[in-house]
Amino acid sequence: MKKKVTAATLLAAKNNQQPQVWLTAYDAGAARMAEEAGVDVLLVGDSLGMVNLGYDTTIPVTLDDMILHTAAVVRGRKNAWVVCDLPFGTYQQSKEQALTSCVKVLQQTGCDAIKLEGGANMLNTITFLSQAGIAVVGHVGFTPQSVKKFGNFKQRAATKAESQHIYADALAIAQAGAVAIVLEHIPSDLAEKITTNITIPTVGIGAGAACDAQVLVWHDVLGLSETIPPFVQPYANLRQDAISAIATWAKDVRNQS
Repeated sequence: MKKKVTAATLLAAKNNQQPQVWLTAYDAGAARMAEEAGVDVLLVGDSLGMVNLGYDTTIPVTLDDMILHTAAVVRGRKNAWVVCDLPFGTYQQSKEQALTSCVKVLQQTGCDAIKLEGGANMLNTITFLSQAGIAVVGHVGFTPQSVKKFGNFKQRAATKAESQHIYADALAIAQAGAVAIVLEHIPSDLAEKITTNITIPTVGIGAGAACDAQVLVWHDVLGLSETIPPFVQPYANLRQDAISAIATWAKDVRNQS
């Protein structure tokens, strides 16, 4: 019987150079399928706002949205580690606001960890939450909740200064007590440098193969998204398969067959 994945499991995997598989999930059925396929960590991303709720960014997602979907994923999992994104506006105001949000998420969902975006501006918050016994996953590079500031979805660290800033942020987040850190849409050499120089697992999404783990959005892996990020190679084309199946069924209904 497979053992339950914990923060200690992920750290041991990094130290033993065993790549870990992360995948987003938004409901119990997806959680069960992902685990059956061998996924180690289920990330309930605020990406659900774009892939499930019809928003064009993650910004409108609420804490109640995240709790609803995370609780469903927890009910569907057996052994996977479940991480919940804190949505925009639920942790940036103060470390106390972040703790209140975390307590609500942890108590109402039963998940294992929370994830928040940001670098140096989040260090006091990460330290505070870690000291309260909360498993915190950091997130640097392209941070979707800041898309209005960036103005686009392009790769980060385009300049030497930005690259140095992201590197410093990653090191600081690890030292602040985070248990893992997501590196999104940054050059592979920067991701490798970060992975080599911090003691916690790195989780790449569009950041190259040197990271300790990889994560992708469920819909992107399966070819369900209308638009696929440039760093994703879908492993299926389920969107077209679904459209074809529904169209065939609709034709049979209309033909009364």
